[in-house]
Amino acid sequence: MRLSYDWLKQYLDINVPVKQLAEKIERTVVEYDDIIEPSKGMKKLVVGKILSCKKHPNADRLKICQVDVGADKPLQIICGAPNCRAGKKAITAIHGARVGVNGNVKIKRAKMRGVRSNGMLCALDEIGFDKDVVPKKWQDGIYYLPDDAKIGAPVYDYLGMNDQIIDLSVTPNRGDMLSMTGIVHELAAIYNKKPHFTKPSVNEDPTHQAKFEVKSKADPKVAPIYKLRVLNNVDVHDSPLWLQIRLWNCGIQPKNNVIDVTNYIMLKYGQPIHAFDLDKLEGHELVARHAKQGETVVNNDKKSIKLDPKDVVVADAKQPVALAGVSGGLKANVDSKTKNIVLEAAAFDPIMVRMTSRRHSIHTESSKRFERGINHAGVGEALDDAAQLVNQTSKGQVASGIITVNDQKVEPKVITVYLDSINNVLGTHLSKDTVVDIFRRLGFKDQITGNQFRVTVPARRWDITIAPDLYEEVAKLYGYNNIPSTLPGGPLTSGELSPKQKTYRKSRRVLEGAGLSHAISYSLTTVKKAHMFMSDDHFYETKLLYPMSVDHAALRMNLISGLLDDVAYNQAHKVTNTTLFEQGRVFLRSSKDQQKPTELMHVAAIVSGSLDADSWYQKAKPVDFYQLKGILDMYLREMDVAGTVEYKATDKHPEMHPGRTADVYVGGQHVGMIGEVHPKVAHEFNVSKPAYVFELSLHKLMAMPKRSQQYQAVPKYPAISRDIALLLDKDISNQSVIDLIKQRGGKDLTQVKLFDVYTGKHVPAGKKSLAYNLVFQNPTHTLVESTVNKAFDKIQKDLKSKFNAQIR
Repeated sequence: MRLSYDWLKQYLDINVPVKQLAEKIERTVVEYDDIIEPSKGMKKLVVGKILSCKKHPNADRLKICQVDVGADKPLQIICGAPNCRAGKKAITAIHGARVGVNGNVKIKRAKMRGVRSNGMLCALDEIGFDKDVVPKKWQDGIYYLPDDAKIGAPVYDYLGMNDQIIDLSVTPNRGDMLSMTGIVHELAAIYNKKPHFTKPSVNEDPTHQAKFEVKSKADPKVAPIYKLRVLNNVDVHDSPLWLQIRLWNCGIQPKNNVIDVTNYIMLKYGQPIHAFDLDKLEGHELVARHAKQGETVVNNDKKSIKLDPKDVVVADAKQPVALAGVSGGLKANVDSKTKNIVLEAAAFDPIMVRMTSRRHSIHTESSKRFERGINHAGVGEALDDAAQLVNQTSKGQVASGIITVNDQKVEPKVITVYLDSINNVLGTHLSKDTVVDIFRRLGFKDQITGNQFRVTVPARRWDITIAPDLYEEVAKLYGYNNIPSTLPGGPLTSGELSPKQKTYRKSRRVLEGAGLSHAISYSLTTVKKAHMFMSDDHFYETKLLYPMSVDHAALRMNLISGLLDDVAYNQAHKVTNTTLFEQGRVFLRSSKDQQKPTELMHVAAIVSGSLDADSWYQKAKPVDFYQLKGILDMYLREMDVAGTVEYKATDKHPEMHPGRTADVYVGGQHVGMIGEVHPKVAHEFNVSKPAYVFELSLHKLMAMPKRSQQYQAVPKYPAISRDIALLLDKDISNQSVIDLIKQRGGKDLTQVKLFDVYTGKHVPAGKKSLAYNLVFQNPTHTLVESTVNKAFDKIQKDLKSKFNAQIR
């Protein structure tokens, strides 16, 4: 909302520097983004009268103009505007003038196609006006000033450029600050002044009755308040200059006197008004309702909008003519041929308006106000003021009476507060008289009984509903800077991380120590990506009702898809070796009826390319399954999980390579998976190199029993090592062999390590060769060969009997 300082002073006797005013508003109500001074940096822009205008001898589109700027003799100026003609007064930049935003362009004498030009005849956008607020009539040419403009005088007052404008950043809870009346009431309370508002008096013509029918079945859920006024014989033309200045200084493009009045009233009251051409409405009917299946509406840009049955529209007897509370349609818009109009003032349901606006990505000044709420008690007053102003600017006759389709009795809210409560919450010692004075300045009526206040809040402050809202009003008018600073009371406690926080931090630290970089991906993704890489397929996605885009339509149920997007981004920027991990929440619903998803913490990692870069002593090797498995083994070991870690090959994950994927079990409980992303899936993500990933449920790992960390002294007695090579069937897993060796190796067996795997020449078909190193050691005495040999023979015997292994 742009606040015009000149307009503000029409309703409030205030004379403070605009910078000081803006800072006061920011400390008290809402923030401001900027202070705009349209004439800042400008100089030597004067009113010039074009005395003559003739064709340039060396250019088809240029004209040589003689311009009177109040000097001793006219200036010769070359102009290329198509609407340049003699007898008109225009914005003239003379030699040395500064134009553009903050005067960033200097005008100098110059020759154009051999003819000297001593200045410039300017369009509005050339002197700093935003192109979007320049009336269409003047967008392709120079701007004509009023005929009574004084020749040679500065142009700034004629264009409203000496105004100062505060660009307010209005929060959703303060919709009243999107109107001049709301701002004036707020500043009147802050500066303890009385605003100058007068109620509109409509000059109705009793000879003109409203020959207009409205269906009485207008949906009260769509528009609990819906009122209309009819005007006949209007003359649609350009608005008076004062009205155009009000609009373009507030960032709105002037169009014609009828539409400009509706925008002006919206800025003044915060009440959007819409004008329909009465003669273009089928059956002379208007009704606010939900759209029907298959209906469309054509907007003012001539684009057809396909409507959803949840959309709210305003329709005539045949079809929708506007999106209710959002924007008008082309069919019944007001143009230069319009003679009879109907003005609509309504209170549309804010949620329905917001849903319609978001669904079609149409955000307007009107929808912004309806979404935040409007003053329901001021709908009729705004409609009367709009009708009277259209009457003044178009000489149209206002038909007698308001057509009321739906109405709503608006009662002011009465809230009870206590003086002790106010002081306890604010930490102050305010007297009863001080609080009474604050409520009086706000325009709130109160009844006092002892320390109790029964405060009557007017409808224009619909944001105030409970006692704490009144505490805030007292605090801001008393002055936040006047509230004493105090330290919190109570016993002091030492700060400490919770066990959960410690686990999260340790998890990140371990993976960072393994050389992986921490990535953070969006929690929102596509529905398809949400269902990928799921260990369980019985979960349902959580969709957003109104997503920002199709790429952010659902909450994620895995972390791997986000990491694949990160790898694709890196590879697109020539980073071929990527090692990333992410620790974050996933969102799962176990049934369609579950309203809110369950949030679970997961941890995932991805490696693509090589873990090590090329160097002088070795070449980089592509990452493989076992390198990532080593990182995962180290991670689980450092997380002190007590259960036995198992990897079981699986082909149940369609997004993973069926021969290079395993489910991860800890203590017999499934906690995640590890493997290579299927090449087809990697291609879908635009990942060009093989990518190996794992994802674990950190939620499950945290719930598992943990190993107690105890110091073990370095053994004083030597170890004995034995190697064994086995010829086994290919379907026998390494883990099953290790489990058997540990089971039969006795208490002195401290380590089993696979150091060689061979298949190929000299190995029979369907067989493989595995070689293991076994370490025996006792912490209390030196082992003898006979003890180790006995345990080693037992291991060999069981391997032969259980796996039919051949000892090589």
